[in-house]
Amino acid sequence: MGKLLTTALGLGLALAIPSQGNEPSPMGPLSVHPANPRYFQNPATGKAVYLTGSHVWNNLQDMEPPGSSSSFDFDAYLDFLVRHHHNFIRLWRWESTGWDTSTSGWKNETTQFVVAPHPWKRTGPELALDGRPKFDLTEFDPSYFERLRSRLEAARRRGIYVSVMLFEGWGLQFAPDAWTNHPFHPGNNINGIDGDANRDGQGVEIHELADPRITRIQEAYVRKVIETVGDLDHVLYEISNENHPASTEWQVHMIRFIKELERGKPQRHPVGMTFQFQGGSNQTLFDSPADWISPNPEGGYKDDPPASDGRKVILNDTDHLWGIGGNAPWVWKSFLRGHHPLFMDPYDGKVLAKPFDPEFEPVRRSLGQTLRFAERLDLATMLPTKDLASSGYCLASPGRAYLIYLPEGKAVDVELCQASGTFAVEWFHPDSNRVKLGESVEGGAPVTFESPFDTEDAVLLLQKESLKAGAP
Repeated sequence: MGKLLTTALGLGLALAIPSQGNEPSPMGPLSVHPANPRYFQNPATGKAVYLTGSHVWNNLQDMEPPGSSSSFDFDAYLDFLVRHHHNFIRLWRWESTGWDTSTSGWKNETTQFVVAPHPWKRTGPELALDGRPKFDLTEFDPSYFERLRSRLEAARRRGIYVSVMLFEGWGLQFAPDAWTNHPFHPGNNINGIDGDANRDGQGVEIHELADPRITRIQEAYVRKVIETVGDLDHVLYEISNENHPASTEWQVHMIRFIKELERGKPQRHPVGMTFQFQGGSNQTLFDSPADWISPNPEGGYKDDPPASDGRKVILNDTDHLWGIGGNAPWVWKSFLRGHHPLFMDPYDGKVLAKPFDPEFEPVRRSLGQTLRFAERLDLATMLPTKDLASSGYCLASPGRAYLIYLPEGKAVDVELCQASGTFAVEWFHPDSNRVKLGESVEGGAPVTFESPFDTEDAVLLLQKESLKAGAP
């Protein structure tokens, strides 16, 4: 391929934190890109939007040991995201008033957490099973919605898209005492609501369509969320985290309910459906009316993600593949196959796993690196085209630009037979952030490129010189 010409010191990955007094440019509302439905489109610019970032369980509600008065530092969390150049989070909701993490598999010192606030007021006068006033499911708690609004506004000032998680289904299935602590348990509300229709002590029926009274309460809550944040342009919605497979009809109902609510509004937002644990099928997600989905490992999403075919925008989330896990190669593989990789990040370790675990720093770093490349490229024209590179990982606008990942091996064959003109050659080393520029090559024939780095795992960018985008 010719000798290397220059060595850069990095990819410009340092990022200044913008002043909170500056009004950011329009971010949405996002819609599925009409020319390349693997991505969303920013209507203000017409450009395809690539979403990637870390999320943590307690980024909306406080999750603290009993008696603790501390709260989550959301501004510090946003600083963390900006330093890593992330642009997306899931804003979590936990439905129960407590979370016992003792069966999670992570042996943290603290396993009992009080979770607050919640969407409804605790008015009493009777006491709930946790010793605090019972919920009135007809009265919303302003503090919950004020926090939701303020955190979304703070994220927008930092250029971060947010998916608002409306419901959470994993807890009722697997967390000890989750139903005992749920507002829809008859011992916890003054409204006579009992969501455990089959009396098995789990209450998962609340995420079906078993009781019209409960569905109406849930619809009223969703309507309140949309009234609270629906004017914001950086918002997405997620129906429920890892609900059980029998929740499909209920989730589809909620997707359609949101779309109908927003039909006459100035802004409409993407709605997502995520992996149903356990036993759910990815086909159910693809068959749904959701705009975006997050799959399970079925089909290779954990090891060798299949190329996105554009049926849905795919947010490939480690939460649904490992729980807590993932690695840097997976991030690059997902990006080069047309997906949007997300990381379930233990962050400060106050809920699960180690605080700021260095094992996961390569994952966080790679998310930001892929976003840097996405910002340089015309993603609307780029397709995952594995046959154009021998490594199998190639995002290409044939004849214009090729982004290639080498997970192993120092050489890659690139098919440039149908490409004319001269192409600039740039190598990137994810582990060290190093960039090296190679001698330009001519299209019209297959070309073999050899990585200049001593280790495996490299990224190759070929751009037609007459169309080359400027560096960030």
